[in-house]
Amino acid sequence: MPDSNVPDSTVPDSSSPSPVTGNRKVRSEKSRPSIFWLLAVIVVPFMNLVARYRITDGHKMPRQGAFVFAPNHYSEIDPIVMGMVSWKLGRLPRFLAKASLFKLPVAGWLLVKSGQIPVQRGGSVRGSEPVKAARKLVERGQIVVVYPEGSLTRDPELWPMRGKTGAVRIALEQGIPIVPAAHWGTQQIMPRYSKKLHLFPRKTILVKIGDPIDLAEFRDRTLNTATLNEATAVVMDAITALLEDLRNETAPVTRWNPSEHDQKETGRFEA
Repeated sequence: MPDSNVPDSTVPDSSSPSPVTGNRKVRSEKSRPSIFWLLAVIVVPFMNLVARYRITDGHKMPRQGAFVFAPNHYSEIDPIVMGMVSWKLGRLPRFLAKASLFKLPVAGWLLVKSGQIPVQRGGSVRGSEPVKAARKLVERGQIVVVYPEGSLTRDPELWPMRGKTGAVRIALEQGIPIVPAAHWGTQQIMPRYSKKLHLFPRKTILVKIGDPIDLAEFRDRTLNTATLNEATAVVMDAITALLEDLRNETAPVTRWNPSEHDQKETGRFEA
């Protein structure tokens, strides 16, 4: 777990090697003019004021090429936080986002222009338009951020709950890596299901990037429910292990399953 006295870490550890291709440095994706420049002007100063970001193993995020970025999810503000992390590490985040958000004035326009991907309530991506949109991102060498849990975790202690198969389906169908990540501290800014921001004092958000997950054992198998669930469990194990490191705690042996607790898969619930 990072030392609380360590200065803000907004880039990979200084001891990490600089990303290169041969003898050529990889140009940061965010250095190219795009709508993200406008978003950065709006969001980055505010989010830097609200929190400091201490990123461990930031060098593990690929600096170029397509991949699925798979973090844990326990606060409504998580996408902004992980968008900040992606930006700080030189990548432009495209999310699978709730379709209802695209109907909002201004915000909806920005989501469309920045290439975010609408997903209908329930988070299904099988045989749907989101998969086609994700395919286009892959063709362009861009990243897609997918929360494997599909919605905010129902686990009372905010540990990752049972995952859904969208992230691994995209990774396996497109033949791209899936990179797990975990963050902790976001709940201090916006607790789960809260609409109220706690801006002061300034918070610290811990982030850890994991090694790309090897899904080779699943690539030659039929992508049926059993295969996808097995691959998803591998991803959720990796995310949970990263969060254990950040929290310096041990997660429950059995991952929370909403259906076993009479909870709906989507929407709010009383903890």
